[in-house]
Amino acid sequence: MEDNKSLHQQLLEAGVHFGHLKKKWNPKMLPYIFAEKNGIHIIDLNKTIEGLDEAAAALKSIAKSGKKIMFVATKKQAKEIVAEAAAKINMPFVTERWLGGMLTNFSTIRKSVKKMQSIEKMLQDGTMDSVTKKERLTLTRSKEKMEKVLGGISQMGRTPTALFICDISHEHIALAEAKRLGITTFAMVDTNSDPTKVDYAIPSNDDATKSIAIITEYIIAAIMEGLQERSQVKEEDEAGTEETNERMRGLEIEEEDGKGGGKGRRRGAGAGAGGGAGRGTGGGAGRGGAGGGAGRGGAGGGGNRGGAGGGGSRPGGAGSRPGGGGTRPSVKR
Repeated sequence: MEDNKSLHQQLLEAGVHFGHLKKKWNPKMLPYIFAEKNGIHIIDLNKTIEGLDEAAAALKSIAKSGKKIMFVATKKQAKEIVAEAAAKINMPFVTERWLGGMLTNFSTIRKSVKKMQSIEKMLQDGTMDSVTKKERLTLTRSKEKMEKVLGGISQMGRTPTALFICDISHEHIALAEAKRLGITTFAMVDTNSDPTKVDYAIPSNDDATKSIAIITEYIIAAIMEGLQERSQVKEEDEAGTEETNERMRGLEIEEEDGKGGGKGRRRGAGAGAGGGAGRGTGGGAGRGGAGGGAGRGGAGGGGNRGGAGGGGSRPGGAGSRPGGGGTRPSVKR
């Protein structure tokens, strides 16, 4: 309640409650009119706060979803205020003149924007140095003229999702195009306008500079909150993606380690089998075979006790005891 009271006081000080003369009123604004004083209608600020909160919540959700909101205010009192506010949150705006078909014929408008950008690029990179002075002056004037009208929408690649209009009676062409394309409309509606023409009407004084400034600031603050929440969600998603990637990399490393251990175990088993085979592959047995030599025998035919082969681990041509045939005669089988 304290916030509402403070906002109510701010709106009152800014003159948001002042409407038009009684003879200029629109009967559909009757639910939003509080009283009449000196032939002037007074707007109910409680209705203004309700409409402002609804519009701010809707615009916040649109900004959070990453969609564009176009600001339209070609009135003399609102030009600078709306242009500065829209540039602050990097949203498109039209404050000079609404070109017919700016939304319904957006492809043609986009061609004009590209032409303006190409001329600007030519002036910057020195391409225009080769042309005559008159041609350069003509192109420069053409660029300035287009930039004055189209500068606010130069970064807009597609039609916006929502339109914020300062005065729907003054910007009736923009409102008609938005309705035709099904674009959501938000507007400051004075007592001489029809509030049923817009989706979110904010009953307020759309002629006073202070009134336009306070309503626009409130809307901009809501949009900035939506953009900040969007950036936070993006950061959290990126952090979660990085954590998932790290876990996947860890699992891949564990799988590779498991495969390497299996290979090592298989190699160890092969080595054990080879060792067994190496010991058992002697030509002769323990006591005198005719093979290549056992553990202590040489490569000759005899075993430990009397082979006739080469020397083993102990010197001598025969086995461990001297003699060509050993202590016991060899028996032919």
